[in-house]
Amino acid sequence: MSIDEAVGKPAPEDPPARVEPFLDDIAAAAEMEPHPEQRRDLTVVRRIAVAAWVAFMIYEITAEGLAFDRTRLLVLLCLGLLAASIGRRRVITVFIDWLPFALILLIYDWTRDVAVWLGMPTQWHLAPDVDLAIFGVNPTVWLQEHLKQASPPWWEIITSVVYMSYFIVPYAVAAVLWLRDRAAWRRYAACFIATTFLALVGYSLVPAAPPWAAAKCTAVEVADHPHDPLCMYSTTPVASGGLLGPVTPSHPDAAPYVERISARGWEFLNIHAASNLVQLGQGKANLVAAIPSLHAGLTMLLALFMWPRVRAMGKALFLGYAFAMAFTLVYTGEHYVFDILLGWGLAAAVIIAYRLIDRRWLIPRQQLLEAERSAMAPAPAGATE
Repeated sequence: MSIDEAVGKPAPEDPPARVEPFLDDIAAAAEMEPHPEQRRDLTVVRRIAVAAWVAFMIYEITAEGLAFDRTRLLVLLCLGLLAASIGRRRVITVFIDWLPFALILLIYDWTRDVAVWLGMPTQWHLAPDVDLAIFGVNPTVWLQEHLKQASPPWWEIITSVVYMSYFIVPYAVAAVLWLRDRAAWRRYAACFIATTFLALVGYSLVPAAPPWAAAKCTAVEVADHPHDPLCMYSTTPVASGGLLGPVTPSHPDAAPYVERISARGWEFLNIHAASNLVQLGQGKANLVAAIPSLHAGLTMLLALFMWPRVRAMGKALFLGYAFAMAFTLVYTGEHYVFDILLGWGLAAAVIIAYRLIDRRWLIPRQQLLEAERSAMAPAPAGATE
């Protein structure tokens, strides 16, 4: 009989179960044996598995083309991560980390047409008016007047590759981060998801038409702020240049209106399958989701997140990639400069919020947990009281 029972005092209740121990158990299950000498050397097995994955990727790209579908891309990436984890990290870690990330992005894919359900008026004049106020000219019109040719020049290969890289590069960087530093990967994944869903809120509440659509419609056709007027689906813009006005090309035989030319570079290489794949994907997307530009937002997020983690060359490459994407989007008629500035602002806001949360809550909590573990650790052998 306990002392409490003897004096008639009720025994204390067990403390309520907490979530942290459960999460700690999952994290521990995902880590490798802490003592390197007790691990099996699986280097050869890992190399064989990675080589098999590379061979499978070559076959997959040859047979099906590049993976621009998010689900297919994530599956292929996770297969590679499973192979690369052999002998380094328990393979269950791939599912623990990447499955929630993939499911959240799938939820985004299912809900990105919420703007259609809301029925918010589409903005056809907002972005071009802001661009005109800033530059005195429409940047897309100016670029296509001075640079566009009747047939795609060689350098449009670069703009087409940059445009399509948006569907691969952010995920490839996430995979590399995951292999090198899971803590950094978690922060990157959180910033990625926050940027994506905040952009969804933006273009759902303020749907806006991109330059290529404005070039196909007149002011009369969009006077009621329609979401998808018939003029958007015309095979060629109107002779007057639509809302953007006519284009006076510097190169002979170039079209005298703004065109959507983000996939033209593949035609220079006679890779029509890639061009058709891009156009097919563009046709399935929300055509009036221009504000803010998620292409610009995620590429700038990548540059800002990686800035303190890479050396001078890496900084130049990531920042140059963000600017190359911005040029591509404006030149090819995908976005206005206004859309890009909003995307960059969104990325900067997410990074500022992440660093603030990290500094005020996550890092102190981690330090506290480490201090508690150190205090609970058994004293080394031979230590005196």
